[in-house]
Amino acid sequence: MFEINGTPIQYKPVLPKNPLPIVIIGAGGIVGDAHLPAYKKAGFEVVGITNRTRARAEKLAAEWGIPHVYDNVADAVAHAPKDAVYDITIMPEQFVETLNQLPDGCGVLIQKPMGDYFWQSKEILEVCRRKNLAAAINCQLRFAPYVSAARSMLAQGLLGELYDLEVRVTLQTPWELFPHVMVHPRLEIQYHSIHYIDLIRSFLGEPHSVMAKTLKHPAKSLSSSRSTILFDYGDTMHAVINTNHDHSFGPENQESFIKWEGTKGVIKARMGLLMDYPHGVPDKFEYCIMEEGQAPTWHTAELEGSWFPDAFMGTMGSLMQYKQGEIGVLPTSVEDVIKTMAVVESAYISSDQGGVVVADQLTTTN
Repeated sequence: MFEINGTPIQYKPVLPKNPLPIVIIGAGGIVGDAHLPAYKKAGFEVVGITNRTRARAEKLAAEWGIPHVYDNVADAVAHAPKDAVYDITIMPEQFVETLNQLPDGCGVLIQKPMGDYFWQSKEILEVCRRKNLAAAINCQLRFAPYVSAARSMLAQGLLGELYDLEVRVTLQTPWELFPHVMVHPRLEIQYHSIHYIDLIRSFLGEPHSVMAKTLKHPAKSLSSSRSTILFDYGDTMHAVINTNHDHSFGPENQESFIKWEGTKGVIKARMGLLMDYPHGVPDKFEYCIMEEGQAPTWHTAELEGSWFPDAFMGTMGSLMQYKQGEIGVLPTSVEDVIKTMAVVESAYISSDQGGVVVADQLTTTN
């Protein structure tokens, strides 16, 4: 917590009073890089792990002191505590098969995205409803410290009326670190800008419409590496995402930030994780609150933690809180994130269909 003019700003995740045991399904890089560090920091107990390649699960189990390695999902479910929550970190095409094997009514955190295509998203939603699962999608950027701080400041009216929300990423992303992802036909929006789409929805609700264009690099084989997404929230709210993962010209002019601008104040948060990835640079949280009769002055708040791994405490922690009845709404539930996926799908449709043809206007007669 920090204070602005005597107003406390809460930004750390609220953890469950009685954490539940976790069983992890999948042993990809994100598990060792973010899930397990976050759970250790939060004091969550991981009781077991399984992976199609057992050796990978055994490696993580040895590194992080996980007591049980299971041969498959069925084995994991058979030996899991009754109150266990499941952490699914596999590829989206395996979600439905895996969810069908979980106990009815259990808690489950599903790695984003919620399907590679909207028809998959709807299949995932259907199985979660049918089995009455307390199912959340791991849209963890919502819980990054700088995002939580901004949410707290907005809730307390420090920024006034929000009228501009911008995400800008201009840097070089080493897609080769994600070999299973970099070959995807829907790379940039589906696996990166989806974070920002979900983030914008969490602040502004559902847009009326979306306009987008996602683009290739002329010298790369990636399906897409740059996108612009513009949200329609009426005639005063400007909400936009601009990403460029091809900026390979050194760190001097790289950018990675979220900006919230209101009638009384503004916040600019640097997402340091994305710069010089996977090493990252420090985050930065700057704000300016207008004081009557005074010139604008920017301040910097030192926040503890970052997107990785701290935000992962928020997604899993909120799932545990929901299962325990400590909160009444599951923030990143499948019922909520299906709406993020609808925006993603709409962005691809917009990109494919294109805009208004200018030449048509020149040939149109009144």
